[in-house]
Amino acid sequence: MMKLTCNDTLYTYDAYHLLKAFYPDEEIEQQVNEEQESQVRIETDRDSCFCVSLAGEKGEIGQMDRSRRKHLVVSALYEKLSKMAGKKLPWGSLTGVRPTKMFMQKLEEGVPDQEILNWIEKEHFVSEEKAELGLAIAKREKELLSRLDYENGYSLYIGIPFCPTTCAYCSFTSYPIAQYLDRMDDYLDALCRELSYIADVSKEKKLNTIYLGGGTPTSLSASRLDRLLTHLEQQFSYEHLLELTVEAGRPDSITREKLEVLRNHGISRISVNPQTMQQKTLDLVGRRHTVEDVVQTFRLARELGFENINMDLIAGLPGEAPEDMEDTLRQIRELHPDSLTVHALAIKRASRLRQEQRSGEGFTGHLLSAEDLTAMIDAAYRCAEEMGLVPYYLYRQKNMAGNFENVGYAEVDKAGIYNILIMEEKQSIIAAGAGASTKIVLPEEVEMPGSKKKKMTNLIRIENVKNVDEYIARIDEMIERKGEWLWR
Repeated sequence: MMKLTCNDTLYTYDAYHLLKAFYPDEEIEQQVNEEQESQVRIETDRDSCFCVSLAGEKGEIGQMDRSRRKHLVVSALYEKLSKMAGKKLPWGSLTGVRPTKMFMQKLEEGVPDQEILNWIEKEHFVSEEKAELGLAIAKREKELLSRLDYENGYSLYIGIPFCPTTCAYCSFTSYPIAQYLDRMDDYLDALCRELSYIADVSKEKKLNTIYLGGGTPTSLSASRLDRLLTHLEQQFSYEHLLELTVEAGRPDSITREKLEVLRNHGISRISVNPQTMQQKTLDLVGRRHTVEDVVQTFRLARELGFENINMDLIAGLPGEAPEDMEDTLRQIRELHPDSLTVHALAIKRASRLRQEQRSGEGFTGHLLSAEDLTAMIDAAYRCAEEMGLVPYYLYRQKNMAGNFENVGYAEVDKAGIYNILIMEEKQSIIAAGAGASTKIVLPEEVEMPGSKKKKMTNLIRIENVKNVDEYIARIDEMIERKGEWLWR
């Protein structure tokens, strides 16, 4: 058990996640005590403790710019924890999920590459390797996003919150499809109503990307998929559409008939996500399909003419070692997807894996060492490089093994534009469906010193309820929530 006390809520998020990054298996008790003199105090059950505070008079520190004060405290905490744990983190003191946004901002300000690298390594302790990766990805993102009209364009997310089964590591909104078959048409009725509203109020905007995610969209029957995609075509203009993705996902949800429906509707990009090509692991995490199912599904999609197929892998799944990842990558290399997304395992609080760890049931073993996870991540990078895929987007998650990252690799002309948009938050993404989260970007210009104007961005989030029955019953409310902000 470790106890974390901060004298200001300004530090609580970063302090907690830094501590968790260095000690992922520790339970952490957190509190705010405004009376203590130090900014951050950490105690352990091993009778050791340390404090982090800033030099100077208390009033002087209080007058310091909040962002500067936060940066100094977090930096000091990182150095203390690094010394205490005897290691450094690949992303240093950064705790946010979108590190490439920092690189992007510097690029847009015209800062030279080497200056950006020096800044991120010195100010945030990011390793040279990750700094170079982040900068390279930000430059590719910048080029891809230059095709979009941020102010007059938007993207559309459609959530299908159903799966054949729930994987042990999953914390997304998803429900077993078998339990909702009798409500499926009701769900599509509500979803199509919400989509019709979005289409009606967005007629003057340019729709750039559509992403069907979940859950597993191909949990829907072929006829219901056809109904949904037909409704989209009838309601929305595809004149400015650059990408239409369906995250087919689970091989055990994909059939020839469903793939034919997707092809008939001109779907430009799909995902077939094995997560691993080790049967023992698929069985352990609750994915009820075989490795051979993955291979057959991928080849069927190629046979039917899909030319942009993504595959997802997770490094650090329970019971796997670097040699398992090497074998998985060997099999992926033989299939040669057009893009490959490699995730470092993040054990979310709501996942079955986390619940079993805490209860002592099921998988309770310690996850991979940083060295083994590094070997897996490096092997994936080499595999992608051998297939001619380059890294084009990156994000991080809370409770991520080894403090690593998720990286998407793709052929030069096959990068997923929506994936970049969801990370960089430069264009509004309107979301429909149970558990879907709309992000409306509100650009504003503010006066800066020297009579200059700088464009700032405010982000408005509008959440749909997660429960399917609630979503169906309250669809008018979901629509009304959007109406309060959409294109105002």
